[in-house]
Amino acid sequence: MPWELLTALMGFAFVSSITPGPNNMMLMASGANFGVRRTVPHMLGVGLGHSFMIVVLGAGLVQVFETYPVTLTVMKWVSVAYLLYLSWKIANAAPKAPDAPETGGRPFTFLEAAAFQWVNPKGWFMALTAISAYTGSQTMREVVIVAVVFACTNIPSISFWTVLGQQMRKFLTSPVRLRTFNIVMALLLVATLIPILRGH
Repeated sequence: MPWELLTALMGFAFVSSITPGPNNMMLMASGANFGVRRTVPHMLGVGLGHSFMIVVLGAGLVQVFETYPVTLTVMKWVSVAYLLYLSWKIANAAPKAPDAPETGGRPFTFLEAAAFQWVNPKGWFMALTAISAYTGSQTMREVVIVAVVFACTNIPSISFWTVLGQQMRKFLTSPVRLRTFNIVMALLLVATLIPILRGH
């Protein structure tokens, strides 16, 4: 892969990874509710799970979607339904005690976060755009390079949101504040669906 194309890919991976989206909103909420340490499996699941998805798509799944466009429509509505469910779960996460920002739930596991990438609209956009725009001949070598670049760029980017969430824990020391924060995070997660529902 030419250096110029690789540099452009790194820029795209960084910008698309660090800007708000379902993963980052969920990681920020997890950082606030559970802390960075307990959210590490979630972060690794996002970063490595998304890179795995890039490899699978580059290996031929894209052709399946091009042959059967209805599958993309089905995936779109499954994604919307699941994100609405997750928003409800975040909004209803309740603290265990009035003096600790700890919820009655639990953070995503590595496998849950990796599986979530397959119903994450932004993740699909990032993967499909990277494969189509930054792999000239779409060879597996190029696809693997794209996946590695995303893994190396994504994990530091999403860590920022988790740390930001944890830093907010000092302000979320009451059930009312934490509940308000969780509701705001849930609404922001729903807001990430607007471009999808508009058909973009």
